[in-house]
Amino acid sequence: MTPEDHWWQEAAQHRLVLQHCSRCGHLQHYPRALCTSCGGTTLGWVQASGEATLDSFTVIHRDPVRVLARVRLAEGPILLTHLVGVGNPRCDQPVRLTWQGDLPVFTEVDDGL
Repeated sequence: MTPEDHWWQEAAQHRLVLQHCSRCGHLQHYPRALCTSCGGTTLGWVQASGEATLDSFTVIHRDPVRVLARVRLAEGPILLTHLVGVGNPRCDQPVRLTWQGDLPVFTEVDDGL
């Protein structure tokens, strides 16, 4: 099974996983055969917390309107994704993981206010 196949199997279960290098401790996304930090080949998997910060975004103004976003996961790796249910996105805004089918997307953090 390829690293990509494993990632998609986890996503089908609504688990966002990151590769973890047992040699240097680096976490990475997207799945690869080698560690991008040290070149190690002993890669395992850890589940991401689902917490992230919005780094950058662009609004696609064609129907349906979408927000393409770059988020930095709390664990460090960066993910290119969509924002959903965010009325007025802003950089450095905390966001959290949710799912649309098998795809990880992000939405506003409900701060209870």
